[in-house]
Amino acid sequence: MAAFLLWLILLVICWPLALVALFLYPLIWLLLLPFRILGFAVEGAFGLVRGLFLLPGRILGGR
Repeated sequence: MAAFLLWLILLVICWPLALVALFLYPLIWLLLLPFRILGFAVEGAFGLVRGLFLLPGRILGGR
């Protein structure tokens, strides 16, 4: 919602720039999609390593 309001303000102030942003947003989103997928994979790998390191403590009854 905030992004839409910011875009509306940009539309009032400088409408050509707002239209360029409107048309480039889907292209930029598609270009950044592989990095988001890579981020999920790295986050999952770190979660797995964290789980392996904390497993002995969980087995012994720690929190």
